[in-house]
Amino acid sequence: MPNSGCAEKDQGFQMKSLFTGQQLQITIERLAHQLLEKHNDFSGSVLIGMQPRGIHLSNRIYGKLAELLPGIQIPYGKLDITFYRDDFNTSSEALPEARETSINFSLENKKVILIDDVLYTGRTIRAGLDALLDFGRPESVELLVLINRRFSRELPIQPDYIGMTVDAVDAQRVKVLWKELDKKDEVIMI
Repeated sequence: MPNSGCAEKDQGFQMKSLFTGQQLQITIERLAHQLLEKHNDFSGSVLIGMQPRGIHLSNRIYGKLAELLPGIQIPYGKLDITFYRDDFNTSSEALPEARETSINFSLENKKVILIDDVLYTGRTIRAGLDALLDFGRPESVELLVLINRRFSRELPIQPDYIGMTVDAVDAQRVKVLWKELDKKDEVIMI
């Protein structure tokens, strides 16, 4: 689907492509370069991907940084925030599925780059910040998101690195499609 700005009909919903697969790749490269510019050789810095869908972005950012910094091992972990959510056990829906947390290093005095695909209300990131403290007290935490849904924040959380900022009403959904899960790379708004 070309990113012409035109909306297309898909199963009765208006769908607009925000990023094609190629544009997504270019954006990931740009974000990796921005991290490299700020963190140099990543001594004292770590990457943490948010489960479930933020890890696809963090895997690609990590892979690009590994290409740009051959021979340098950047500490990289994956974080599940299921039990830190403020709506855990309050929703009438089924309980969310817990995913793996894989952080085999301390975050004590580290510069943490927390990575997620879409920043919406800020509640997922707040839960991520709570969960991070179980692994030590970081020196700082920065937030990298592919899509920043402006004007829908419920908490005072803002990203440091942004792929794209989108103005969307609450009824609209932004969905990041990943080749590993969805058979193609694309970002759409429905």
